[in-house]
Amino acid sequence: MSFLLRIKRVSLKMKKLTEWLNLKSDDELFEYFQNTLKLKGITQWDYYVNWDKVYRGVLPYEKELNLLNVLIGKDDIFTELTSLILEYPKVVNAIPLLLAIRFKTKKAQEFNILIDPVNYQYDNFDLSIKEPNQEEAQSIATFFINSGLGKLVQDKKVKNLVDFATGVEVGLDSNGRKNRSGHQMENLVERYIQEACTELSLPYLKEANAKTIKDAWDIDIAIDEEILKSSRRMDFVVNKQGKLFFFEVNFYNGGGSKLKSTATEYIKMNEHWNNQGIEFVWVTDGAGWVKTLQPLREYFDTAKYLLNLEMLRNEIILKVLRD
Repeated sequence: MSFLLRIKRVSLKMKKLTEWLNLKSDDELFEYFQNTLKLKGITQWDYYVNWDKVYRGVLPYEKELNLLNVLIGKDDIFTELTSLILEYPKVVNAIPLLLAIRFKTKKAQEFNILIDPVNYQYDNFDLSIKEPNQEEAQSIATFFINSGLGKLVQDKKVKNLVDFATGVEVGLDSNGRKNRSGHQMENLVERYIQEACTELSLPYLKEANAKTIKDAWDIDIAIDEEILKSSRRMDFVVNKQGKLFFFEVNFYNGGGSKLKSTATEYIKMNEHWNNQGIEFVWVTDGAGWVKTLQPLREYFDTAKYLLNLEMLRNEIILKVLRD
């Protein structure tokens, strides 16, 4: 099919989407898309902190942290901690948490500290030892003090190390906000997909790749490795009597090069799937698009379905799947 014919075919489908929204032209449809972006974001209460994860991070060390609480306000932290480690060696396990350091295994808990930046001399501190002797316990106590934790407890900057560790976990959890924003968008979109699929009695998969689709419905899809990886997961896949609908979902609060590269990637992806008779539906939203409209328009001009949350609220997914 020639490029002009393909554009004409896409244009007709776009007009159908335009008609569903009672708009007069595709240009008006794109304008509608811009004007209905959720500029205030989609932040919900569970965005800021995953409290379950925070509590799960602290709970395994709660006993050890309470034992370390005896150090608070003591003058001789070195002697007190050395004795504590010899009597209760597991207290050492809580030290990395107090410094916001995660290790996958106990064996990995070893630190090399550069003590002489001129001659590159290092001191080694091994927190992986399960039953430290006197010398090893003193070494760990030295690490605790020199890392700043000694001053923290000696000067009573904290009253309870369990509370302090909870605060550390909250800080570490902030790294997950980027993913949570994506998950919140997926959750919002899934609600509409679920409603439409329930009404039309259609099955759908979440985060499905070629293997998942094959396993679930015995449908083969071809993957062009130059366009996307075989392990690429589509956010949602709907099966309408053997015809597949692939949904990609994202939300951009801010702008940047990522938006342009995503739109460019999706132009190729849309064509790749369409060539196999698969409908590609891109659901995106957010203030990030306000200053990045050109790449979005390029996608809009070459694909059938570019949706935002307001369109979903107007039951467009139901119309797409029913059409």
